Amino acid sequence: MDELKDKCGVIGIYLSNHDDSASRLAYYGLQSLQHRGQESTGLAVSDGTNVEHFRALGLVSEVYNKDVLGSLKGHIAIGHVLYSTCGKAVIENAQPFVSRSKLGTIAVAHNGSLVNYEPMKEFLEETGSTFTSTSDSEVIIKLIAKNYKKGLDRALTDTIQLIRGSFALCVMTEKVLIGARDPNGIRPLCLGKVDNGWVLASESCAIDAIGGELVRDIAPGEIVIINDDGVLSFNFGEKTSKKTCVFEYVYFARPDTIMDGIPVLEARKKMGEVLARESGVVADVVIGVPDSGLGAALGYSKASGIPYAMGIVKNKYIGRTFIAPSQEEREAMVFVKLNAVKSDIQGKRVVIIDDSIVRGTTSRRLIQILRKSGAKEVHFRISSPPVKFPCYFGIDTPARADLISAQHETEEIRKAIGADSLAFISMEGMIEALQSCEWEEGLVEEYPDRGQRAAKGSISPSGASNCGYCQGCFLGEYPMPMIGELGKR
Repeated sequence: MDELKDKCGVIGIYLSNHDDSASRLAYYGLQSLQHRGQESTGLAVSDGTNVEHFRALGLVSEVYNKDVLGSLKGHIAIGHVLYSTCGKAVIENAQPFVSRSKLGTIAVAHNGSLVNYEPMKEFLEETGSTFTSTSDSEVIIKLIAKNYKKGLDRALTDTIQLIRGSFALCVMTEKVLIGARDPNGIRPLCLGKVDNGWVLASESCAIDAIGGELVRDIAPGEIVIINDDGVLSFNFGEKTSKKTCVFEYVYFARPDTIMDGIPVLEARKKMGEVLARESGVVADVVIGVPDSGLGAALGYSKASGIPYAMGIVKNKYIGRTFIAPSQEEREAMVFVKLNAVKSDIQGKRVVIIDDSIVRGTTSRRLIQILRKSGAKEVHFRISSPPVKFPCYFGIDTPARADLISAQHETEEIRKAIGADSLAFISMEGMIEALQSCEWEEGLVEEYPDRGQRAAKGSISPSGASNCGYCQGCFLGEYPMPMIGELGKR
């Protein structure tokens, strides 16, 4: 693996008129979140009395059909797409997880990673719980189910106060939909509205896909409960300090997403502008690595005055590189996945923009492709600082020994990948770019008066300040102490 991968994406639907098509809307939302996970997907749907459940390995477009969606009738739904960081993809790790008891049914879809997974799992096993997966998300549903007799609100609050790490949760019972975001807001979650209900999603692009309107982001440390009365918001009592994963803006999120008030494409353009200012070079053309390098390339071109060109074409129908059986074959897949446009490259001095360098394999192959197509010079620019430390909060990163920037200085990396020059954006420059894109005003000033708790005051954010980003993979400084073996990784 020579690229960072997010762990998953979640969506939740609540239709106030009890229309039974929540699964279909969730399906379209999951299609828009497919970039966040391609190994498995699942839906849980309630009609107010019964909860039906479906999970399968594969892409959203492959595993759902009319018969599957037709069997999942109800006005409440939660959905999930997964990229597993636990090794081989198996159906046991697919989400949502569902727990059934005499007290009722609970379904949970989780994006993130728990740093105290092992001690929590051990505690639950000692008190009689059994596990069918290797997913830390199963710990969450076991904790909620264990405390469900206290009432859903209390069970969820108690669970959240026990777990540590990153989480964006969609939780569903027979009658309510709940969203929750960790006290640091590391993983994204937003609230939207449709004509007849409400939507929770990892990214706003999923809300757009079903014809909805983004209302706002769920604040760090906030729980929202959605039912026929509307939306109720409260803070679960933890001290909040916003530390959103900066790689959501650099790479993971779709460019048409707005996240925590920042339009992702604009953030990437600003990063490119800062790159041009910090590490300008004389060149004939600027190109970006599809897809996440394109925004930064546009910004670099604008700030530098160097013409922008397509330069590289991505084969969108190629299989995922990690399914190739050997490292050599995985590396060779770069040539199949990406190809140069020779008319843009030949005889020219090229600036190529990418979002990150992980192991360096893809960067080296890209430069080989450009030189083979006649590039006179190749100058590599990266729209994030050097990745030197692993992530413990929901991104699949190699061990530190496998991160090229953890072992080598920039000049050594330049020689290893074969570029004429190499530069990364500075940490200060990246944060400057993000802050320049922050929206001062809320996205929606007026909420519909439906005679419900959806009045403006009841769904306003919980008050967590917009004070920063998690930069652990760059600096080794994390929003919370590491626990157990994860901290020794």
